[in-house]
Amino acid sequence: MSETLVIAKEEKQIIQRAYRELLKSIKTPMDDQDKEDIRKAYNLAVEAHARQRRKSGEPYILHPIAVARICAEEIGLGPTAIIAALLHDVVEDTEYSLEDIRQRFGERIGMIVDGLTKLDSAYNSESPQAENFRKVLSTLVKDVRVVLIKMADRLHNMRTLGAMPRHRQLAIAAETNYIYAPLAHRLGLYNMKTEFQDLCMKITDPESYQEIKQKLQETKASRNTYIERFIIPIKEELEAAGLAYRITGRPKSIHSIWNKIKSKDVSFEEIFDLFAVRIILDVPRKMEKASCWQVYSIVTDVYRPIPERLKDWVTTPKSNGYESLHTTVIGPDGRFVEVQIRSERMDEIAERGFAAHWKYKGMSDQPDVYESWLDNIREILENQESDAIEFLNDFKTNLFHEEIYVYTPKGDMRILPKGATALDFAFMIHTDLGLRCAAVKVNNRLVPMGYKLMNGDQVSIQTNKNQKPNEAWLKMVVTGKARSKIRTAIREERQQQSSIGKEILERKLQHVKADLELNADMLVKHYGYRSRLDLYSAVAAEEVNLQDLKKFRVDNNRLLPPETEAAQVQDKAKMPEAAPDPNRKTGLPRLIINGEPADQYEYTMANCCNPVMGDDVFAFLSTNGGVRIHRSTCPNAVNLMANYGYRVMRAEWAQQAGSSFRVDLQITGIDSGPGVIERLSQKISSNLGLDIRSFSIEGKEGYFEGKISLIVHNKDQVVLAIRALKSLEGISSVVRLDSA
Repeated sequence: MSETLVIAKEEKQIIQRAYRELLKSIKTPMDDQDKEDIRKAYNLAVEAHARQRRKSGEPYILHPIAVARICAEEIGLGPTAIIAALLHDVVEDTEYSLEDIRQRFGERIGMIVDGLTKLDSAYNSESPQAENFRKVLSTLVKDVRVVLIKMADRLHNMRTLGAMPRHRQLAIAAETNYIYAPLAHRLGLYNMKTEFQDLCMKITDPESYQEIKQKLQETKASRNTYIERFIIPIKEELEAAGLAYRITGRPKSIHSIWNKIKSKDVSFEEIFDLFAVRIILDVPRKMEKASCWQVYSIVTDVYRPIPERLKDWVTTPKSNGYESLHTTVIGPDGRFVEVQIRSERMDEIAERGFAAHWKYKGMSDQPDVYESWLDNIREILENQESDAIEFLNDFKTNLFHEEIYVYTPKGDMRILPKGATALDFAFMIHTDLGLRCAAVKVNNRLVPMGYKLMNGDQVSIQTNKNQKPNEAWLKMVVTGKARSKIRTAIREERQQQSSIGKEILERKLQHVKADLELNADMLVKHYGYRSRLDLYSAVAAEEVNLQDLKKFRVDNNRLLPPETEAAQVQDKAKMPEAAPDPNRKTGLPRLIINGEPADQYEYTMANCCNPVMGDDVFAFLSTNGGVRIHRSTCPNAVNLMANYGYRVMRAEWAQQAGSSFRVDLQITGIDSGPGVIERLSQKISSNLGLDIRSFSIEGKEGYFEGKISLIVHNKDQVVLAIRALKSLEGISSVVRLDSA
């Protein structure tokens, strides 16, 4: 048997094994028709993708099978979603059409597959990613399974991203971090959200990821021993109370630990709550709340609680359906331990989010937590005039992590994102209430419309029929619905103004026997506006002096600029071009962009993250044609790559001696008096031989904070400088800043 036939036979066995594993993972009920349709979808996908391979070299069909398995096993979706997942790439990548899918599997599967199929690559857009995402979300309000399958698709792509080129890995990770992780959170898919964040960090900051992963592995045995020690007395009390329960202990995600290290400015060893203990109760629906509080009482009798860390999402669930009671207690050896208390039903919703939510829909007397959110999405989607990036940003504000609870004058509760204002509240109640909002009272006290609301506030809105939104309102709101409605109202107002201004200008031009259409673009430039709409609006607002038109000459219905302006244009044309600056690129390090020498590009180092040689970097093509070099961990990287991934290019350092870079460090430590500056300077200048460009330090209440700007040749020198400064007595932390 030839080697090719052996490989083909082996691959066939791998594919069939993957399909059998998929069938085993389906937990939802299926009838004979469902089983037959899944088999048909599998056979069609195998045939359609027969000649395709993934970047890793494996048969492409393994990807849709894996996506279908994630839908079944990790999200808990049923046969319809599994069939659509198997077919999700068929229309986009093969000769089969959407009509073929509809004829074989029906309208519902056809609609879901259509929602998952990317827009044609010929479709012209500033941001293809944002346009494709808008298409996916337009079907969210019809069938949420479209988005859930899309999430499963992205999760499998992230798990198998290793075969992609580095710059594509960064762009896909940025898009995942920017939109998919917050969306997973909003849909209650917590496991998926944390895995997204961990996988993104593995790509954007591999050093930190591996360091934390290794330390978690090293401390696993001692952590498990501690958890056992912690739960023994709790178990005794729970059994004495006759409660049916199970207890699990799990480490926090690598990304959340890394976030804590950064936000609290501490080392891994200084973080005590590396894990959470979860107590899950098997109790009837009506007894859940009382049982959770009973367990809380037992836990806080055994260990001392920290009152300010109590989170009650049992009485008031989160807006994504999450229900649980969280508390932090002081366990053995003075260590902080987070304890989560919930029922089996709450745990299933916490694990499977939106998908599990439908299973329990209508079982609670509380309002449906997703309906108002979906209504907001519908309203944003209705605004067809917003561009894709505007839409994506508006949508993203609906994916908030933290929320506040505020009340109407009648006592009805509303959930808003943390940071929302009184004006956001007005738009949330009703669009007209927002558009006509003239005054706001919070807790019976008059406040500005941009007042940031707090938990428990009672808000009353006063309206005025003559009120109109303006540009300043956009700075007063944070929710997508409010932004979208304000922009639409401003746009409509400007269009009305523009029509009036156009009529005024047309009449003026008729007086001097000139044609509006022939002269409009020239007048836009003459008066310094960006578009005809801007010019016409300014004319209506009487911001343009139309008496200037008398200075123009008219030739065959065309206006000719005044003589002085024409002369200036001629003079500028005669002026010799400035000689090119021979030192323009002096000092810039050599780079390779997309495999070619970077000299052919106008490139600069980005000020937002100050890359140095050795940093993991990417190139970004700006609108003016220049190229900026950013660090992969740049604070702007996620936004740039998520919205404009097609402008991201691969960048690598070329070996070159003599290039210098600025790097900024923040140092904190114990304030031991005047000698601090001398010790720091001595370590940097004398011991390491680095130049200090600037140094500022401020001491207060026993500690100091300093910022030092160094000139270095590469990343190794940055690492050495940080390590050397940390080794000094009294230094608490040394952190590299993104910018000065």
